[in-house]
Amino acid sequence: MQRNSQFSPALSPKSGTESLRQYIIYKNNMLRKSILFLSAVPFALSAFAEDTANGAQAVTPSAAAEAAAPASALSATPEFESDERLEEGFVTHYINNAIEKAMPAPASSGEMHYGRKVTDYVSAPKLGGYFIGKYAYTSQEGKHSGTGFSQRLMRFYVDGKILGNFAYRIQVQTNNDKFHVKDYFLEWQKYPELRVKFGQYKRAFGFENPMNPWDVGVGDYSQLTKLLTGHSDYIGAESSSNGGRDQGLQLQGDLFPIGKDGHRLLHYQVMLANGQGINTSDADSRKDVLGTLQLQPVKGLFVGFFGWTGSFTDSRGVTVSRNRYMLSAKYDANDWTFRSEYAHSVGHKLSDYQADGTWTGDARADAWYATVGVPCTPWLKTYVKYDVYRDGADWAKAKSIYSIAPNIHLHKNLMFQPQVNYVHDRSLAKADYCEAWLELYVRF
Repeated sequence: MQRNSQFSPALSPKSGTESLRQYIIYKNNMLRKSILFLSAVPFALSAFAEDTANGAQAVTPSAAAEAAAPASALSATPEFESDERLEEGFVTHYINNAIEKAMPAPASSGEMHYGRKVTDYVSAPKLGGYFIGKYAYTSQEGKHSGTGFSQRLMRFYVDGKILGNFAYRIQVQTNNDKFHVKDYFLEWQKYPELRVKFGQYKRAFGFENPMNPWDVGVGDYSQLTKLLTGHSDYIGAESSSNGGRDQGLQLQGDLFPIGKDGHRLLHYQVMLANGQGINTSDADSRKDVLGTLQLQPVKGLFVGFFGWTGSFTDSRGVTVSRNRYMLSAKYDANDWTFRSEYAHSVGHKLSDYQADGTWTGDARADAWYATVGVPCTPWLKTYVKYDVYRDGADWAKAKSIYSIAPNIHLHKNLMFQPQVNYVHDRSLAKADYCEAWLELYVRF
């Protein structure tokens, strides 16, 4: 619980009847507040004991009101991010307000019980969506000047809460004619120290992976995120539509509030997943295990260690291992942004498997990046990025990208993002080329 850092100065009686009268009134007010606080403690302890004894079958009036509160009021940004931060747009804002007004008011009694016939105590669902359009040019030899105009993605989503403690989300995406489900999950969130999630969602691997494209700062995720978290994995598994997601069960929590602001010091996540990506069942009896420990020694500064051990099996029945770790740091303060990560992987590519049952290749890769965001004006924030991926963890196969991307945010729901990349790819005969992108973000 955060403490109020502003205290009333100590008062002492001064000479004169008026000063003495004000002092007595002040003391009486303080005494009444103390009595009210102390009288509430037994009731709070009694309610907690009853809640524990009854297996949380009933909740207090405030919890019942929270269960029926609008989704927007329940979607506060967590200190430690494990999912994309989603917001309503200029159209869905009015739709959400209309839904909220149309919903019945919560029961005045405040008493809430579980049961198969219960239909109350749900938040107003929060709807949202956005699209990103892109123009891309490249001077790379053989690429015919790039892809030109394209629809990078279009997404629609809904989230909310049931019974106050169960948060749900559904998110779908289309890329031109490719429609698919991104997220579906239910998470029990009664305690910040322990939350339980089931469904399809972002893997617990990396700081950049769970970020919304609006918040990354440049026009695409880093090579580390794309190739080592399962966006379009270097092993040859999972297309870019996978988006660093998998299906499984996860435990996570935030521990040890510290400092005057009460920020949490430690975050943990443990995820048990199929290992096959989104919208597909498990291909074998193996399960991937992913986890992270993150520290926040001061507000806004995060340091994390991530681990992943698992495998992927293709349609031929060929299985490759994915044993990876990542070291990460990020800091956000006064609209300045710094983020950097390093990841290393041990595991063959699927293409390394030969018909005679032998394997070729280096069976490893690594990557790192550093991003800095500089606030320039209320509507302009410029990002620079250094981004390296090494196939085989070998400098002879390194691909380095140097980027600058002004984010022109004219409105909360409208952003223009020009970007220039200088690329040095040692695996190519002509290693050096340039790219120019222009992306348009609209949240509706």
